[in-house]
Amino acid sequence: MSVLNDTSIKYIAVEGVIGVGKTSLAKKLKEKLDSQLIVEQFEVNPFLEKFYSDRKRFAFQTQMFFLVNRFKQQEDLNQENLFSQFVVADYIFEKDRIFAYLNLSGDELKLYETMFPLLFKNLRKPDLVVYLQSNVDRLMYNIRKRNRQFERNISRSYIEELCDAYDHFFFRYSSTPLLIVNSSDIDFVNSEKDFGELFKAIFRDDRGFIEYFQPEVKRLL
Repeated sequence: MSVLNDTSIKYIAVEGVIGVGKTSLAKKLKEKLDSQLIVEQFEVNPFLEKFYSDRKRFAFQTQMFFLVNRFKQQEDLNQENLFSQFVVADYIFEKDRIFAYLNLSGDELKLYETMFPLLFKNLRKPDLVVYLQSNVDRLMYNIRKRNRQFERNISRSYIEELCDAYDHFFFRYSSTPLLIVNSSDIDFVNSEKDFGELFKAIFRDDRGFIEYFQPEVKRLL
């Protein structure tokens, strides 16, 4: 397949708000490309479920645990993987700041800001970031459908805040090439046609530094 010979993309990161399908798309890409896969380890954070019940009380513990855990995962990418041509991740390290600025303040945010640049400065950047956008109704539907224990207390208002924060971040993002995908009305998990169209958009030969992918609108809900 010709796209697999494209040497410009070795490391793809998928991003988006909780429930948008980051991990699902990353796993589909992993299978298609026979790549190394890096996924966020939400389930190992002992503060996360408590955070969704009481954001103010548990924000700092939750944030710092994720910061260190994500750094440990990403640090390994500084060494080329000799056994895998591609790397696919379901997050970028920089997005940690989205949650920090949404949930921390005062001295806690100052402490976070002293640590983040020290950890980030030598990490490998993706060759392409795929930002999956979706409306809040679709996100809430996906979250309820998968019914994870630690997500049961997520409020609609928090998802709305996250959507605004993610859009603010990625509409100003310039660290790497970026593909912004309207994913509200597509099903790249169960529809091979939808996945195939998105895959082609990712590996377009004439892709610009920032691209928008607007699939054909379908009703999924």
